[in-house]
Amino acid sequence: MSSLEAVWVRPYDEPGSAVVTGVFDILHVGHVRYLGAVAARGLPLVVGVEDDPRVRAWKGPTRPFNPAAERAEVLAALRFVTGVFIVTGPPQAHGPEDYIDLLAPMRPGALAHTSGDPHAGSRAAAAAILGAECWEMPAIPDRSTSRIVKAAGRG
Repeated sequence: MSSLEAVWVRPYDEPGSAVVTGVFDILHVGHVRYLGAVAARGLPLVVGVEDDPRVRAWKGPTRPFNPAAERAEVLAALRFVTGVFIVTGPPQAHGPEDYIDLLAPMRPGALAHTSGDPHAGSRAAAAAILGAECWEMPAIPDRSTSRIVKAAGRG
């Protein structure tokens, strides 16, 4: 059993959704275009937001800038997002087996990620085990939270 849990902000309990997980700390046009492109492929879009302790462990003590509940609320306000959950659990639980256990009850039709994702191989393997498609979407050039933070002089 996974040590990760989904805490639903906007519940969605039908099989066949496209699932995306990530930090989504400072929502920007890159996020919106990416999520919109996933939704445009025709499956209901369900977004998982990593919780604050997990983000802090991965990105450092100054992150995230916005709490998980607020990041999830903003994502849920997007018209093309069908469901939103917060991924909770120990930061070290980030392997494919952890996400397979987390996502299996959702019965996804697809898992999506951006090109250049360092975990693309693990995501593809997880999708295959879950019986889902794996969608690699183009990254939006020069659009990232890290770029925004650097430009604002905080990073």
